[in-house]
Amino acid sequence: MIMENKAGQQYWDQLYQSRETRWDIGYPSPPLKEYIDQLKDKQQSILIPGCGNSYEAGYILAKGFTDLTLIDISPSLTSSLQEKFKHYLGKQLQIITGDFFEQKGQYDLILEQTFFCALPPSSRPAYVQQMYKLLKPGGKLVGVLFNRLFEEAGPPFGGTVEEYKELFQEKFLIEMEPCYNSIEKRMRSEVFIKLMRVPASD
Repeated sequence: MIMENKAGQQYWDQLYQSRETRWDIGYPSPPLKEYIDQLKDKQQSILIPGCGNSYEAGYILAKGFTDLTLIDISPSLTSSLQEKFKHYLGKQLQIITGDFFEQKGQYDLILEQTFFCALPPSSRPAYVQQMYKLLKPGGKLVGVLFNRLFEEAGPPFGGTVEEYKELFQEKFLIEMEPCYNSIEKRMRSEVFIKLMRVPASD
């Protein structure tokens, strides 16, 4: 799938080169950090798509997880991550420069943090299909989505819980609840999702 408009490689690479990353909070997202703290199986395979500066990845690696994959479309970013996490590469970590929609393989867990909201809304059905393909049966898509709409043209692109439930319901068992531990500027505007891949119907 070809990424649309502002979601293209050149756009994101330019943002990282110029450090125009206003969405970057500088540390692991509190809702995701709390979820990671509850995980007991450190051998499970984890994917973080549109990984950005990967504060959650650093936290995961420091806790001893052994099978983490990061993917981002920006070569400048992934080059920086290669250096940042060089001691983990080939042992606990794989870093991929590429398009999420072309990614292969299957994972136990996919973590969502500011990736969904960076994609044009027209890409959302393809996002659901790709997440389904990338998760093992019983695998989970877990993370944070915006529960609000934005007046300005995105990214970021917002949405509502009702919209998300309709989007995911055919492929996933859905749990969604308002985030109680968002950072202050996102308080009352985020929803925490735990989506389990349902078995194939064929």
